[in-house]
Amino acid sequence: MSDVVEKTLTALPSLLSFDSQSGATKLSSTSKLGNLIRGITELTSKHEEEKLIQRELVSIKEQVSSPNTSMRQMKELMVRAIYCEMLGYEASFSYIHAIKLAQQGTALEKRVGYLAVSLFLNESHELLLLLVNTVLKDLQSTNLIEVCMALTVVSQMFPKDMIPAILPLVEEKLNHPKEIIRRKAVLALYKFYLIAPNQVQHIHNKFRKALCDKDPGVMAASLHIYSQMIQENPEGYKDLTASFVTILKQVVGGKLPMDFNYHSVPAPWLQIQLLRILAFLGKNDQSSSEIIYEVLDESLRRAEINHNITYAILYECVKCIYTIHPKSELLEKAAKCIGNFVLSPKINLKYLGLKALTYVVQQDPKLALQHQMTIIECLDHPDLIIKRETLELLFRITNAQNVTVIVEKMLEFLRVNKDDYTTIDLVGKVAELAEKYAPDNEWFIETMSTVFSVGGDMMQPDIPNSFLKLLSEGFDSVEEDRKLRLFAVDSYVSLLQGEPGKLPQRFLQVISWVLGEYSSLREELEAATVLRLLAKLLDMKSTSSETKSWVLMAMTKLCEGGAGVSVAQEVCETYSSSLDTVLRQRAQELQHLSQDCELRARVLPRDAGLEPLEVDSSLSFLDGFVSEALAAGAAPYKPPHQRQEELAQSKALSLEPYGLSLPISMSSCSIADRQSPTLLSVSSGLSGDSPDLSHKGGSTTLKLDGVKRVWGREGYLSQREPVEESAQVEVPSPLRSPSQQGEADSSHSQTPAPIPTPQPEQEKQQLASSLFVGLGSQSSVCLMGKSEPTTQRFRREAKGPSSSSASAASEQISNSLVSTPSTANNLLCNNLLDSNVTSELTVSSLEQTSQLSQSPAAANGTCDVELTDGDMKESSPSLVRDNGVVAADPAPHEDPDRPEDLCLNTHLPAEFSGLCHSEITPLCSNQSLDLSACHVQKEDSLALVVFIYNSSDSDIQQILLELDSDELEVSCVCDSAVQEARSHSVAVCQYSLTVKRPSVHVEVVGMVSYQFPVGTPQSLQFSYKLPLTSFIRPLTVSTEEYGTMWLDFSHDTKQKLTLISDGQEPLADTLNVLKKKLKLHVVEIIGMEGIIACRLLQDQPCLMHCRLHAGTLSVWLRSPVPDLPDCLMYHCQRALQEH
Repeated sequence: MSDVVEKTLTALPSLLSFDSQSGATKLSSTSKLGNLIRGITELTSKHEEEKLIQRELVSIKEQVSSPNTSMRQMKELMVRAIYCEMLGYEASFSYIHAIKLAQQGTALEKRVGYLAVSLFLNESHELLLLLVNTVLKDLQSTNLIEVCMALTVVSQMFPKDMIPAILPLVEEKLNHPKEIIRRKAVLALYKFYLIAPNQVQHIHNKFRKALCDKDPGVMAASLHIYSQMIQENPEGYKDLTASFVTILKQVVGGKLPMDFNYHSVPAPWLQIQLLRILAFLGKNDQSSSEIIYEVLDESLRRAEINHNITYAILYECVKCIYTIHPKSELLEKAAKCIGNFVLSPKINLKYLGLKALTYVVQQDPKLALQHQMTIIECLDHPDLIIKRETLELLFRITNAQNVTVIVEKMLEFLRVNKDDYTTIDLVGKVAELAEKYAPDNEWFIETMSTVFSVGGDMMQPDIPNSFLKLLSEGFDSVEEDRKLRLFAVDSYVSLLQGEPGKLPQRFLQVISWVLGEYSSLREELEAATVLRLLAKLLDMKSTSSETKSWVLMAMTKLCEGGAGVSVAQEVCETYSSSLDTVLRQRAQELQHLSQDCELRARVLPRDAGLEPLEVDSSLSFLDGFVSEALAAGAAPYKPPHQRQEELAQSKALSLEPYGLSLPISMSSCSIADRQSPTLLSVSSGLSGDSPDLSHKGGSTTLKLDGVKRVWGREGYLSQREPVEESAQVEVPSPLRSPSQQGEADSSHSQTPAPIPTPQPEQEKQQLASSLFVGLGSQSSVCLMGKSEPTTQRFRREAKGPSSSSASAASEQISNSLVSTPSTANNLLCNNLLDSNVTSELTVSSLEQTSQLSQSPAAANGTCDVELTDGDMKESSPSLVRDNGVVAADPAPHEDPDRPEDLCLNTHLPAEFSGLCHSEITPLCSNQSLDLSACHVQKEDSLALVVFIYNSSDSDIQQILLELDSDELEVSCVCDSAVQEARSHSVAVCQYSLTVKRPSVHVEVVGMVSYQFPVGTPQSLQFSYKLPLTSFIRPLTVSTEEYGTMWLDFSHDTKQKLTLISDGQEPLADTLNVLKKKLKLHVVEIIGMEGIIACRLLQDQPCLMHCRLHAGTLSVWLRSPVPDLPDCLMYHCQRALQEH
């Protein structure tokens, strides 16, 4: 709370006292507020309180409306209204009077008015606009109290649209001689950055000045802004690493005033914030990390006081040590610190140790082995928070060898848990583990049945949707698919024959869908029997209307034969007259389809789900319809988030219910058309302190780590891979003697040798052996969320020389080429558009993929040009002026009125010599001016070259070329803009293009204006369209790096594509076509699977996993960029169709 608010609260008794003695320390016996509080405390029921508050509000309303009420009385009335609002009773009539009190009162009355306004109103309240002029006036006041109050209100709540009106005044306060004004100005700018970051981009240098302020309070306030900016773009602030280290050294060394100390600890909250900032700066950066090592060691050494605040500092130090580039000495100290926490008898410290262990177990799973018995004891701890954090730790170390034991422990906890949040979280985790590591069909179906039963209707709807999607899409083996579905049918039939009334509604919906789709696979199971079981669900009073709709749809699929038709007719008679329109429609469908077998066979064919579907995710077939509708005046499409923002701005009532803010791709989680990514649990992602959680600010989807499902031949039957690994690599036992432990890992403390123990201890040791299997120093561990660098997700047993050579080649790639991406890195602004391209680049290795296409000359006016990636050719060298504009006379044999492509080809800048470029295509033209363009593909960027040809006999002056795009960032590369073009000459402009929002096709729109020496100004409009594949480049990574990157990306999409089966190796042939046409890099082909990597300029990776399945190519794309997988999937589909 700000200083002004604190002083206001302490001064309220004296302000409201009517005694002659000012500054009384307690409310006067005649104070109306004191009487109100005493009256409420003496009441015995809620009803009496409501009556008393209503009478009080009526009295306050009469007094504030009276013209005879003085400002002193108004001040006391506002405090009484605040108290009523704090109790939950509306006093909206007083809002306008609070604003008037802040506008018209004295300094003391303004304090109460501002306090009331800050408590009554929110940022979107319409009355807040009435306070803007008051804030402007107070910001310009010479009274420090008024300036402080205005800055406090601005930093707490202020309309986003009004920020430009007061921003200059707030900037001026950064240079105010009083430190309290500077500090509040920094906090106000921090608020502006949170709600409108684009409006404060121009004052980043002033933030640096605040960081170096002589007052520690101003410096501490600036850390809030830097923490936010560095989290979003750490690369832009690497130069400040040394500055933050210096500040932390001064803080740790006690150089700050004593006022900042807390229990003899120097500025602990400042230390914590600086450690978090340094963790962002040092992540995946060895040079920055080396600067941080010394101060981290000093912070660990000085935080030795046994107090909660020092434990918090130690926890942040541990997180920072395991986030930045590792150093062995610091890792040992951090591991010792974690051990002290975990072994502490205090519950708070034990929880802190478990949380730290959960954070670091991804980088060092051997730490969990050292404390395995303590973790086992925590599973039986009476504190539920300890249990929950222990299960989170086990979730992180789950692999195919210990999944059954860990899932069993989670389900045991779920059965006794009463907290809804914990239930939702654990249900998602169990469902994810079951899908990733299920050892066999029976275990998977039984586990998911338990999940549906225990989770009930509280679980996220994507969990049953993903389960049904998994059943419908199938896996590698057709026979295994059939066995899985048969076991599901048998299990669900037995459940319906028992007590279905106890099952949750979503579980009943899953059962209905499975029986409707696959009960026919069980030949001895008659359809009439299933129909009768489903009909019983309709008769239960607890069955909801939505579940009844699922049941009716399932019965529609099964109604055949005499007995089945009779059951269907009975149901139709009951629900044909239902008041629920959905049930009535389903009943009519059931009635008609049960009587017409041929119609039912066409509408609901058997095994329809086995046919591969090629889905155009971009809906390009609607482009013509959309163009005609827009031309006819239809409104353009607006995404949901934009509609919500406009709805909020219009102050209209939102009739939509509150719900989760799910990504757009989640809307396609239906059963019939399931092309969206696999989504299991919104709440089962990484914990709040995960190093990769900076991305999750907006994302609610679950990250399903790993690309290889364990179903089918690879997972359901014999689990061959774990057996092979265990045969090749000796997995150390979780319980060993000190000497054995020291031989395995000399860098960590040793585990005591086992001694004869009683039966309970033996059971705990056996449980530990089951839980921590696979966590040895050399075993391949599959960790949830983030794997070790040595984890080989896609590496399998070598199958000949090709695999060996691929492995050797991948190991030669330097680890510095690709760093583990995080969300913070994904949000970087690469600042490549701010610099001029002057150096000559090397020849790109891009391949020409198709023949050059000729585009017709554009007519006068606007011309839309769409180019394909195949329209590429090599440019010839030419001379370039210093300002980047080329002007040359046309060749004698060329038509001076209309230059052809070959003529303009000679005017390409010299640095593009030898690079591939698209065909030079006309954009627009008239009698005096011709505009053409092409794009040049460089290795690390895409350049747009615009040719301006003056075909007239007069010089053209005042040429202004303006380009803009919704999907691209367009930056002029020339040192100066084109100003003139001589008669019959060509001027050339270069622009750098960078994708800011991926789309299937991106478009640049522009306008050129010019003027002759004699005449009026003229202008031409044009547009230039090019595919997203122009910005795609190969990404050379090894298989290990690919696996590490895959785990960090959260946006994905899946689809089945057409397989090229011309040769003997269809997978290799298909991947080669994609490689040539889309410029992808084939990382490795392993049996029936292949992995591919590419990047979108600038450095936005996208990974592809391909698998042969039932004669089609199952493709899974994953990227940190939200729309990139869908766009690239579209181009993959088009490339294979055109082949």
